[in-house]
Amino acid sequence: MKLEKVGEGTYGTVFKAKDRSTGELLALKVIRLEAEDEGIPSTAIREISLLKQLRHTNIVRLYDVIHTDRKLTLVFEFLDRDLKNYMDSTGGGLELHVIQSFLYQLLLGIEYCHNNKVLHRDLKPQNLLINMEGELKLADFGLARAFGIPVRSYTHEVVTLWYRAPDVLMGSRNYSTPIDMWAVGCIFAEMATGRPLLPGQSEKDQLNKIFQLFGTPTPESWPGIVELPEYKTLTEGMEHYKPKNLNQIISQLNSQAIDLLQKIMAYDPAERLTAKQSIHFFTKTTNPNKKS
Repeated sequence: MKLEKVGEGTYGTVFKAKDRSTGELLALKVIRLEAEDEGIPSTAIREISLLKQLRHTNIVRLYDVIHTDRKLTLVFEFLDRDLKNYMDSTGGGLELHVIQSFLYQLLLGIEYCHNNKVLHRDLKPQNLLINMEGELKLADFGLARAFGIPVRSYTHEVVTLWYRAPDVLMGSRNYSTPIDMWAVGCIFAEMATGRPLLPGQSEKDQLNKIFQLFGTPTPESWPGIVELPEYKTLTEGMEHYKPKNLNQIISQLNSQAIDLLQKIMAYDPAERLTAKQSIHFFTKTTNPNKKS
């Protein structure tokens, strides 16, 4: 039984619904199949196939898929809002214990994805869902994909611009789990300040904002940077910046949290903390089990 429309996007429309037999609230993602020659969108096929194999407390649960001639309906568990809505409702940065809880759950969900050889590739506050109990779950796996060894060449047109890693901005196609971790760092900072950390207007502007904050990387600090396909194009004529003091820019976080943030957002993907390492670092310095 449909109750109300809760969202709309390029993928289709999301409705809040109730299971008549159990009374449980559900989210129905309805994708219209107008163009018969194109069939089911590749993003929907990808999301369905990956969510069928991913079962974790911090990943949204896909219950069922209903396929008719005119539409495809994905039946999900219902969560009250996304992290962007939640932050907007507070009018600023979140309280420290809430940041700790949400970050910890985000890391657990991403660690599970990475352990199961899945890259999310579009982490942002709008794709993190939250319920009234303070549980956070990863959602929208339309850009996600499985990965393996040897490293394959992927498209660099992934991740919403503000959360896109500098290596991907500069055209890297041999990326892996570090691209998700960079986005985690952006979300971590945004939860603290209540505003996006790096709101670029274009790929070049995005890279410029990253360099302004973290300092301009060099071939010594980031081995392999000059080999990235768009390195010369995007950095040509760009000013050389020194790194800013993150303790002053994100004053809501203590020095240990800033240290974690900097390790997650290391320039060189090989140096970026993994989700597992981040959880270990996190649990040494905080009490993550405290719910919001």
